[in-house]
Amino acid sequence: MKCFIILLAVPFFLLPAALAQEAAADQSPADKLGWQLAIHVYTFRKFSLNEGIQKTSSLGLKYLSLSGSVNWNGKSPRVHTLSDQDLKSVHKLLKDAGIVKLVNVGIVPLPGDEAQSRQVFEFAKRAGTDVLVAEPEEAALDTVEKLAKEYNIKVAIHNHPKPSHYWNPDTVLKAVQGRSPLLGACADTGHWIRSGLDPVESIKKLEGRVICLHFKDLNEKKEGSRQHDVPWGTGVGKSKAIMAELKRQGFRGAFCVEYEYNWDNSVPEIAECVKFFNATCAELVRP
Repeated sequence: MKCFIILLAVPFFLLPAALAQEAAADQSPADKLGWQLAIHVYTFRKFSLNEGIQKTSSLGLKYLSLSGSVNWNGKSPRVHTLSDQDLKSVHKLLKDAGIVKLVNVGIVPLPGDEAQSRQVFEFAKRAGTDVLVAEPEEAALDTVEKLAKEYNIKVAIHNHPKPSHYWNPDTVLKAVQGRSPLLGACADTGHWIRSGLDPVESIKKLEGRVICLHFKDLNEKKEGSRQHDVPWGTGVGKSKAIMAELKRQGFRGAFCVEYEYNWDNSVPEIAECVKFFNATCAELVRP
C-alpha cells in the first residue's frame, strides 16, 4: 500500500511543472514576447462595427482596438457614450467572433474637466480595457494622471503628424516626465515618417514609456499625397528594426494595425502584415 501511495504522489508533484511546460509549448512567438496583434477598428471605418469585428476574426486575430467613435446602428457615436445595453451587444459580438480582449480604446477626449474625463475612464472600466489612447492638452495631465491612478488604467499619448502638438517624441517625453508609469506613448510609426522622423530612433527615445503602437509601414518618406500604407516590411518604415528594438526594451503590449489605404478592400494587404508580424516574432524568439 505504501508503494502504491508513493507512485501516485510522484506524478502529482510533477504535474505543475508538466503543465507549465505544456503551456509554454502552446505559446505563439508573439505570446512569448508579451505582444498582442490587434486591429484598430478605424481601419474598417467604412463598415459597421460588427463588420469590422468579423473582418478582424477572418484574419485570425484575437485582439481589437476600438476607435474614439464607432459606426454603430447606422450612427457614429463617441465610443465612450455607448449605453450599457449597447456595450453588452458589442461584447457579445466580440465573444462570438473569438475576440478575447479590447487592448485599448481611442483616440478619446481627456479634458482637464474631471467629470468629463471621468466619464471616459468609467467607460474603459465597463468595456474591460486597461488602456486609453488620447492626445490630452498638457494642462489636463494632472487630472488625467489622477484618474489613471484611481482606475489603474494606462493613458497612451498618440502622435499625429506635425504640426500637431505631440508629433515629436521629445514632446511626449517632456509631458510624462516625472509622472506615473501609467502615462506613456501610443507610438504611431507612420505619422513619425510623415513628420520626417526616423521611427527606430523615435522608439529608442521613448524607451520605458511605450504603452502600445499604431504600427504602420509607408510606401515612401517623401511627404505628399502619394505617401500611403503598404504591407509591413515592404516599405520605408523599418518595421523589423522597430520590432527588434522593442524586444530589446522588453516592451509588452499591443501592435495595432491602423491601415489607412485601400479602405474598401484592405483585408488582403492586412493579411500580409499579419504574416510579416508572425514571421518576425518567430525570428526574434529564436535562441
